[in-house]
Amino acid sequence: MHFDKNVKYSKTHEWVRVSGNIAYVGISDFAQQELGDIVYVELPEVGKELSAGDEACTVESVKAASPINSPVSGKVIEVNSELEDKPELLNQKPYEAFIFAVEMKNSSEINSLMDVDSYQKFCEEEKKHH
Repeated sequence: MHFDKNVKYSKTHEWVRVSGNIAYVGISDFAQQELGDIVYVELPEVGKELSAGDEACTVESVKAASPINSPVSGKVIEVNSELEDKPELLNQKPYEAFIFAVEMKNSSEINSLMDVDSYQKFCEEEKKHH
């Protein structure tokens, strides 16, 4: 399992890569392994206002449909439309294939997310309980 040290992580297994006041959101390697083969991504609408923790969209795998939450508050300004035809990119390149980008209202929310070391420990605990 791969962990990207250049992103922050949420407890619901989304990652955030920040560029200025834009947060790119995707799912972690742990999440895509748990989901299995991803077959469909329902992208959020550009312009949608999200609060941290809100469900932004859904990904469907051969196992289940899972909500994707926004780790930060703001407005969706971009979606990765490539996922409409190639949802498997989330399995193949979990840290390159972002799902959506949010223009953050409050960039300090990033500070409440986990760094790579905390997230690795969190995933180890999750595995013990499953």
